[in-house]
Amino acid sequence: MRLCFGVKTQQLIRRVFSHPGRWPAAESRLSCSSTSGDEKPRPSMLRHLTSRIKATGPITVAEYMREALTNPVTGYYVRNNMLGPDGDFITSPEISQIFGELLGVWIVSEWIGAGRPERLQLVELGPGKGSLASDILRVFSQLQSVVGGASVSLHLVEVSPVLSRLQAQQLTGSHSREADAEDEPVYRHGETAAGLPVSWYRRLEDVPTGFSIFLAHEFFDALPIHKFQRTQRGWREVMVDVDPEKTEQLRFVVAPSPTLASSTLVQADERRPHVEVCAEGGVLVQQLARRIEADGGAALIADYGHDGTKTDTFRGFKGHRLHDVLSFPGSADLTADVDFSFLRRVAGEGVACLGPITQRTFLKNMGIDSRMQVLLRSCSDESTRQQLIDSYDVLTNAAKMGERFLFFGLLHHGRLAPPPQPQGPKLEIRKRKPAPPPVAGFTELSFS
Repeated sequence: MRLCFGVKTQQLIRRVFSHPGRWPAAESRLSCSSTSGDEKPRPSMLRHLTSRIKATGPITVAEYMREALTNPVTGYYVRNNMLGPDGDFITSPEISQIFGELLGVWIVSEWIGAGRPERLQLVELGPGKGSLASDILRVFSQLQSVVGGASVSLHLVEVSPVLSRLQAQQLTGSHSREADAEDEPVYRHGETAAGLPVSWYRRLEDVPTGFSIFLAHEFFDALPIHKFQRTQRGWREVMVDVDPEKTEQLRFVVAPSPTLASSTLVQADERRPHVEVCAEGGVLVQQLARRIEADGGAALIADYGHDGTKTDTFRGFKGHRLHDVLSFPGSADLTADVDFSFLRRVAGEGVACLGPITQRTFLKNMGIDSRMQVLLRSCSDESTRQQLIDSYDVLTNAAKMGERFLFFGLLHHGRLAPPPQPQGPKLEIRKRKPAPPPVAGFTELSFS
């Protein structure tokens, strides 16, 4: 259905799109080839895992992912700067500023749709290098006359010390410092050049309550998953074990009897032969839903994903190539497609769920084509023009990021309520109830 945004939202988009801005070019991690086998092992993590398994038995895939990615000593996210051309993958904000600009417009649009609350907390889960937040804040500076009356603050949920330092440099320059005690909920705080406060947390529950817009871009795909296999004896959990013939290698095995996870996480009407369930992601979505229901706001989740149709999606990336998930744990990114049907189910009735829709559809609904026209008109250098076109192609091409990434929204039910009808004498003619205001990105933009 084609709907028309309100005049104010149209004006926001026009004002942001009138600025040419920069446009860095990069490649997508989606176009990676298979591993070449030149990785260097990280024996400490492998020794840790094999010793644990030999002592207590096979571990779940969720436990394996948690150790490999977030172990406080040798975890991949704790030790590495994995983003960008020199890292293991590139995300949409690293490809082009336009991605963050459009999300910035979406945030302002939702803030206006919620009635312009006095306080606005921008909360990003897994902020990468801070590129997305930086692009969003630039939109806020361009729309200062619109959002200037609100008290805006930025809250970043990040477990990686390496990435938090990169984010601080990107967003605050030298105007940030770490907390005196390691157990402080806010372990780093600072402010941007414009004086906007920025705080860092390790857990979502430490972020203050209040009206918030939550962003999670390529965050849920890295959360630990449980894997389950249908067998003749019912559902069994896939585990990670030491290979008995090669004791320095790991292998997948199927649990001989039900586990607590296989007994509770697989739906009774499940038809797929193999299922991945991210219980940790479900808990986070429930936290987001409770906060939105209580305090207002919205959440936008963008990630590799599906709507309950895929089976085995667990994979690794290293040096922009596919990587064996059990080889050299701690040296590669581990990821699995997000099951948005699961997130929708666990979100509950307290919030409204939108999507998932493809990244291509979301960005086109947000006006990416109009933005491209502005950028191309302002660019005379042929090489830069080609970079613009290539970046647009990576973001929207169905064979690249365009349909592999999905957008999913959580909104307060009040946001979708029809506007109140004017008070006055009742008319005898029965009029149709006014439609609820459309949500940017999830409905097609019209400038009529």
